Amino acid sequence: MSDNRLIRIREVINLTGLSKSYLYQLSNSGNFPKRVKLVEGGTASAWLLSEVNDWISSRVANRK
Repeated sequence: MSDNRLIRIREVINLTGLSKSYLYQLSNSGNFPKRVKLVEGGTASAWLLSEVNDWISSRVANRK
């Protein structure tokens, strides 16, 4: 899937079922896609939908 649409935290939470704080923890540790700053020097950030979908697919592929 090659969707370069940016999605905000609410949509990431809905897609993954994970909490906001845990998503930030995973992202900061390199275990979840990195955020994209929307405005340089600002606080707003988003994720690439394609990267989040790839992460979800990898979780499904790794289940036993």
